[in-house]
Amino acid sequence: MPRPPSDPRSATRVAAAVALVGGAAFVVLAVLLVPWHPVPGGGPSTLPSRESVLPADQLARASAYAGPARLLGWASYAVSMAVACWLGFTRAGRRLMGRLRGWWWVRVLLGVAAVSLVGRLATLPFAVVGYRRRVSYGLSTQAWPDWARDVVVSWAVGVVTTSLVLLLVVGCARRWRTWWPAIAGLIAAALVLVGSFVYPLLVEPLFNSFTPLEAGPLRTAVLQLADEEGVPVDDVLVADASRRTTTLNAYVSGFGGTRRVVLYDNLVNDLPQDQALSVVAHELGHAKYDDVLHGSLLGAAGAMTAIGLLGVVLSRRRRTRHGEADPQNTAGDPAVVPLVLALVAVAGLMASPVQNGISRRIETRADVTALEATADPRAFVELQKQLATRSLNDLSSPAWSQFWFGSHPTTRERIAIAGWLSDRAD
Repeated sequence: MPRPPSDPRSATRVAAAVALVGGAAFVVLAVLLVPWHPVPGGGPSTLPSRESVLPADQLARASAYAGPARLLGWASYAVSMAVACWLGFTRAGRRLMGRLRGWWWVRVLLGVAAVSLVGRLATLPFAVVGYRRRVSYGLSTQAWPDWARDVVVSWAVGVVTTSLVLLLVVGCARRWRTWWPAIAGLIAAALVLVGSFVYPLLVEPLFNSFTPLEAGPLRTAVLQLADEEGVPVDDVLVADASRRTTTLNAYVSGFGGTRRVVLYDNLVNDLPQDQALSVVAHELGHAKYDDVLHGSLLGAAGAMTAIGLLGVVLSRRRRTRHGEADPQNTAGDPAVVPLVLALVAVAGLMASPVQNGISRRIETRADVTALEATADPRAFVELQKQLATRSLNDLSSPAWSQFWFGSHPTTRERIAIAGWLSDRAD
C-alpha cells in the first residue's frame, strides 16, 4: 500500500492549482473557439408550430413513442446515478473492493469492471424495454443476439476507457505522493487528444462495417461539396447501419488528409440526393471549423480540471477528524475506485448544461454552414422533417430537458433558422 504524503495540505494545494489552470484554460478556449452567436443577425425570434412541421397522425405517433421513451431514459439515468452514489459514497463500494485480490492495477481493473457491471445490470431492464419499443415502432432492425452483442461491446469499451483513467489516477498517486494531480492531469489531457484520433480507427469498426461509396453522382457531389468547403477528404465510406437502425445519419471522422465522410447506408438508399448532400454539408461544416479538434481541446482542459477537483476532494477526505492522514482513504489506494466513479458521475450530471450548451451552438453553426454551402433551404427543411419522422421526434421535448441534455438544436429551431437565413438572402 502506498505511503500517505507527509503533508496532505501540499497535495490539496497542488490539486487546487491544477483545477484552476484547467478551468482557466477551458474558459479561454471556450471564449475563443465556441461560436456563441452562430446565426448571422441573431436568428429567428419565433418557431414554427408543430402542426406546420409534421402532420397530425405523425405527431400523435411520435408522442406515443417519445413520451414513454423519455421517461425510460430519465428513470435509467436516475437508477444509474443512484447505484454509482450508493457504491461510491457508502461502505458498499469499499466492501466490494475489499473482496478483490491481486496487484494494485489488477484490483483497479476488476473494481472498474465490477462497479460498471453492477450499474449495467441495474439499468438493463430499462434498456430491454427501450429496445423492444424501438423494434415495435420500427426504429430498430436488430435481432436480440445482435442487440445483446452491442450492449456487451459498449460495456467493454466503457470499462477499458474508464480503467485507463483510474489506472492513471491511482498509479500517479502511488508514484508521486504530492504532485500526482498535476502529472495525472497533464497525461489525462493528452489522452483525450489521442483518443480523438484513435477512436475512428479502433472503436467505430466494432459496431459497423465500412465500404467505399461506389462511383456515381452522389460520390462525385460529396467530393465536390467538400472541395467547395475547403475540406480535404480521403474517402467516402458507407456504414452498414441499416442492420441496426432505420434512422439516418452521416459524419466526418479523422483529421487532415485522413478525413473520411461516412454515410449510413439507409441515408444513401432512402434519401434524394439534395437531402443527402444537406446532411453531408452539415458534417463537412464541422470539419471546416475543426470542431472535433476544438472539442478535444476543450475536453482536454475539462479533464485537467476534473483531475484537479478530484485531487482536492480526495486530499481533503484523506484526513481523519484529528487532521491526520488516513492511509485507507488515499488516491493511491485501489479501494478509491467506486468513490472516483461516483464523483465522475455527479460531475458529469452537473456539467451537462455547459457541455450541451456548447454543443448546440457548434451544431447550429454547422447547420448555417450547410445552408450556405448548398444554398438549398428547401432540401434542408425537408431533411429535418425526414429526420423527425424517422426518429419519431414529437417536437415537444420539455424545455428543461433540452437545456440540460439536448446536444443539438430542436427540429423546430433548425427549420426556423433555415427560414430566417432564406428571408435574409431574399
